[in-house]
Amino acid sequence: MDVGNFHLILDSIDEGIQVVDRNGVTVFYNRVAANLDNLKPEEVLGKHVLEVFPSLCRETSTLLQVLKTGQPVLNREQTFMNYKGDTITTINSTLPIVVDNKVIGAVEVSRDITLIQEMARRIVDLQTELFAKKEGRRDIGSDRAHYTFKDIVGESESILELKRKAARAAGSASAVLVQGETGTGKELFVQAIHNAGTRRTGPFIAQNCAALPEGLLEGILFGTTKGGFTGACDRPGLFELADSGTIFLDEIDSMPSGLQGKLLRVLSEKRLRRVGDTKERVVNVRVIAAMTRPPEHAVAAGLLREDLYYRLNVICLRIPPLSERREDIPLLIDHFISKFNRQLMMNVKGVSDEVRKLFLSYDWPGNVRELEHAIEGAMHMLDGDMILLEHLPEHIRKPRLPEKDSHLPFDDIIQDEELGSDFRETVRDLENTLIRRAYAKAGGNVSKTARILGIPRQTLQYRLRRLGIQEENPR
Repeated sequence: MDVGNFHLILDSIDEGIQVVDRNGVTVFYNRVAANLDNLKPEEVLGKHVLEVFPSLCRETSTLLQVLKTGQPVLNREQTFMNYKGDTITTINSTLPIVVDNKVIGAVEVSRDITLIQEMARRIVDLQTELFAKKEGRRDIGSDRAHYTFKDIVGESESILELKRKAARAAGSASAVLVQGETGTGKELFVQAIHNAGTRRTGPFIAQNCAALPEGLLEGILFGTTKGGFTGACDRPGLFELADSGTIFLDEIDSMPSGLQGKLLRVLSEKRLRRVGDTKERVVNVRVIAAMTRPPEHAVAAGLLREDLYYRLNVICLRIPPLSERREDIPLLIDHFISKFNRQLMMNVKGVSDEVRKLFLSYDWPGNVRELEHAIEGAMHMLDGDMILLEHLPEHIRKPRLPEKDSHLPFDDIIQDEELGSDFRETVRDLENTLIRRAYAKAGGNVSKTARILGIPRQTLQYRLRRLGIQEENPR
């Protein structure tokens, strides 16, 4: 393959590619990189990195850093300014080009997250406006937590005992760790705890920790200081906005390890430091965290720091899947029919005996949320006042028997994979293998893949994008 064809290939991929020689002068710069940086290739080619991006220096430029150390820099968030004054934020992976044991250049692959970061900043600004304490009011933000213990439907012993434990937890100021499969109602319990506690008049702020780069999530949680980095402004983070109230961190095991360490410090010392700031600020916030997998498994897999686990696990609430409390299904059926009768202005009486029997025997991999959506969908389909089998989704009417090996056994995958020397890298490789196999078994159906893996759909979509897998059936 000649050089011209090689350049055409690099120009056609969806990520920015920049190559510099040993002196830091750009020798290749593809179309996507030019679009990301709002520049033309001729404005970059043949020029030194610092000439084109004057806000960087030899210590902050990932390209120059790799040239100096010869070590790769992977998935680094970088905010910089080009010589025109445009501010850009990218996620970069930078690798050395080595020939005969000498570094002769570096190549950088970039993905643009400027819009994601701007959206996150606007969200934080909006939250600042919504939760700001004006004229001494202490009730601002309390309406964010809508649910109370009365909204938790169920009379099974497991749910009644869980409500008793949660009610006792509401009277405490300690951290709470909630674990439950997707769709079991984790946030419902979290909001109920907030509304039953002494902080109910304070803010309730929820943040999902998945699908956000580490630097961006750090700014969202802890705030930023003007001058701390290029484009930074004085912004309070969610912890400051939640002062005197509750912050709910969902999918805590998706939070990068470095941020978990900073969260541990906030929990221990009740102090934080905004990104780029030297000043510490005191915060009085109750932290409630949630995750879908058992926390002990997350610790063993290196996804949750052990010290953070012990700090969060002061009070642990496990929400049982719907398959473990089938006696609550009739109550939930009546509850959701009543709910959608009000919303859809209908007068559905109930479900047929065949539907009730099916509902009681079905496994409900999506738990209470799946039952709710099944009833909502059925009510859109019917003409009469009873939900019949014909109104239900096909996957519930005709559930497929699990295929052999559909459980994706962990031990088998370990036998298939070469275990690397780096534990966290090995865990990531195993996770990627699980996702690819489950996605193939589900025929490219994202919702089904998420059910197989037992992870939230949003998390799976982020993982698929990271793996470069195109969603064939994003349901």
